Amino acid sequence: MAHSPLGRTLLIANPAAHSGKGAAGADFARHFLGSYATATSGYEVRLTTGPGDAVGIAAGAVGFDTVLALGGDGVIHEVVNGLMRLPGSARPQLGVIPLGSGNDYARTLGMARNDVEGAFAQLVRGTVRELEVGRVNGVHFMQTLSFGLDAAIALDTTDRRAANTSQEGEALFVTSGLKILSRAKGGFPCTARFDGEGPVELKTLIFAVQVGPTYGGGFRICPDADPGDGLLDVCYNVKKPLLPHLLALFGLARGGRHARSSVVSLRHIRHAVLDFAEEPPCQVDGERMRGAHFEIDVIPSALRVVC
Repeated sequence: MAHSPLGRTLLIANPAAHSGKGAAGADFARHFLGSYATATSGYEVRLTTGPGDAVGIAAGAVGFDTVLALGGDGVIHEVVNGLMRLPGSARPQLGVIPLGSGNDYARTLGMARNDVEGAFAQLVRGTVRELEVGRVNGVHFMQTLSFGLDAAIALDTTDRRAANTSQEGEALFVTSGLKILSRAKGGFPCTARFDGEGPVELKTLIFAVQVGPTYGGGFRICPDADPGDGLLDVCYNVKKPLLPHLLALFGLARGGRHARSSVVSLRHIRHAVLDFAEEPPCQVDGERMRGAHFEIDVIPSALRVVC
């Protein structure tokens, strides 16, 4: 085996991930780390016991070279927020073993999805990149922040996943999308300010801020987003389309072809301030966020990530 980049390793696993498959994934990971002495220079495995648990575990990972997050985008989001509590000089590198329904951060990193053995094979031969994270009102995000209909769809998929729907990934996102879009009304009035420019008045139906290109299990909402460029990519509607056009845009977004529509605008930013007339649906890496005033910025080269 090639020299491992992992060093002293802490594995944080969500045993409830992917309808309970996280527990078996954690067992495999423990077996793998124990069997391949050259994969690490010592390791510990910690299982999460509930929401928020991974934040504290990752924040305490001083002295480790690598923190591995095993689970869906939710546990990776928590691990990233924990790591960002550590000073940069003491911050371990991050590796992900994606075991979830959406797995959008794993797509950005090119990692094998829902294949623990395949992900480990990639990690022990991985290359390390310095990647940005986003931040909104003090909360860090590694992949996506959105407002409006797309956020309502993402939150609906989360709720349905918690209710043990048999659908997952893109199918889950599509069925939630059709349900939410069919109820679409006038949007959420918003005043946006980008990078210190003057205010832009929007009637927000779609407003996504991305580190990587996809969310919702592979929808390429910001197809050119690069997590290493030090910029956030934004996609938002500048017109209010009729429902049939909105449904068509939703279909085009699967392959990123919505970017050519005059209804949406895409741009790169470092900072944005959004003020909504009333609290909109908002999700950050799939987690619900409340409020009407949002301050968004990017932290370039925040994390060293095994890709």
